[in-house]
Amino acid sequence: MLGDAATTTVRDATLSFMRSVGMTTIFGNPGSTELPMFRNFPGDFRYVLGLQESVVLGMADGFAQATRNAGFVNLHSAAGVGHALGNLFTAYKNQTPLVITAGQQARSILPYEPFLFADRPTEFPQPYVKWACEPVRAEDVPAAIARAYHVAMQPPCGPTFVSIPVDDWDRPCDPLPVRRVAAANPGDPEAMAEIAQALAAASSPAIVVGAGVSRDNAWDALVALAERHAAAVWVAPLSARCGFPEDHALFAGFLKASREAIVAALAGHDVVLVIGGPLSLYHVEGFGPHAPPDATVFQIIDDPAQAAWAPEGLAVIANARLATQALLAGPAPQRPRTAPPRLVRPALPPAGFTDAHLLARIAALRPAGSIIVEEAASSRGAMHDHLPIVAQDTFYTCASGGLGHGLPAAIGVALARRSGKVIAVLGDGAAMYAIQGLWSAAQLGLAVSFVIVRNRRYQALVEFSRHFQLHSPMATDLPGLDFCALAQAQGVSAVRVEAYDGLDAALSASFESIGPTLVEVCVD
Repeated sequence: MLGDAATTTVRDATLSFMRSVGMTTIFGNPGSTELPMFRNFPGDFRYVLGLQESVVLGMADGFAQATRNAGFVNLHSAAGVGHALGNLFTAYKNQTPLVITAGQQARSILPYEPFLFADRPTEFPQPYVKWACEPVRAEDVPAAIARAYHVAMQPPCGPTFVSIPVDDWDRPCDPLPVRRVAAANPGDPEAMAEIAQALAAASSPAIVVGAGVSRDNAWDALVALAERHAAAVWVAPLSARCGFPEDHALFAGFLKASREAIVAALAGHDVVLVIGGPLSLYHVEGFGPHAPPDATVFQIIDDPAQAAWAPEGLAVIANARLATQALLAGPAPQRPRTAPPRLVRPALPPAGFTDAHLLARIAALRPAGSIIVEEAASSRGAMHDHLPIVAQDTFYTCASGGLGHGLPAAIGVALARRSGKVIAVLGDGAAMYAIQGLWSAAQLGLAVSFVIVRNRRYQALVEFSRHFQLHSPMATDLPGLDFCALAQAQGVSAVRVEAYDGLDAALSASFESIGPTLVEVCVD
């Protein structure tokens, strides 16, 4: 029970606020300047330790996405923030709400550039935080944490940052009043009416779904909208979430991150509705139009910046679920439509032991409701072909293209979703960026199956080098790694699979385990 202003400390007021918004799990790797935060640490809070700060931030990212509430991160001054920056970039691209704190040296010695202090701390994580602050007074820390939380949770969600001097936590301050901030935006009524009318009048509409459909919990409404208009449904380029069942008759496939490929895929559609986009996310240089010349493009997105640079059509800033529900209230199709042809998935390779064979067996053996967290870029195409995502909130990947997010994110998702099986599909190169995360999974006893696609190289880089006519790219081979030994050294049971006939038994045992396991699969 907190007392009056004379007995309430900065620590008391901050923890009380965090408790009021359900932010009682702290992910961190603390240093000397963070320790006073944990004096008399309350029993209803938990601290999740990661052995490197990028792992810490990745775990918090997965946890926040799975809970739809901001994750709280505790880092060490400049060095710890620096270690975490790669996954901070990913969290920013994922639009993940995070409150990131870092210690600072005591205020009285800051003029003398003390050991382990942060110089210009609020500038260091820029531009990949929405807001950053080092409070001018110790008693302003609780209000800064509260503001950081509310800014992180405002669409488009994202990370925020607060630097806190080590001597602030024990200072007296006023209790922080609890308040609420609500955000709801169904979109401009006139613009939404225009989109609804265009859908009703279309002869061959298409819908492109981005990660915002999952973030805004619009899955069911989107399925209803697609069925109402017999619209082909594509996944936006490089989408980090799944917004539509990939076994549905209207599912059309995945758009590539190429201008010409997008135009070719959407050819023949007179109305293209993009929800939770963006549509024009490219990975290679392209030329010509951004959409089929005969198509009218509408985009419903929650990020004003994306709306500003969208090169085609009408962009509406709105919540995906509320906007989709508004479109469902619009007029019905004006003419009968023929359903688009059903997607035909490619057959498995007839010989060999490839990632396609692995992903097909994961699809066949995975427990109902299991969650896929993926960071295996060279296997993404095979996953699209052979491991369909068919249920809401069962797929997570990295929106930034960086490495080191998938393994810790799987741990964070599993911590938030304790009742289900999490399957982390990881490339061998990607896994090495955050292999220390296995220790946290073992300590927490989480039911994560880490499946390593062991192709002994940075295969995605090898494949992309062909775009530049490079036939022998440098520094892409990864010989000599032993993932089973790495896992076992950190308390995770592991098995290696070198032939197809041993795959089912290894996967089944891993999926049935109540604790973390690792399956290293050596593919061709």
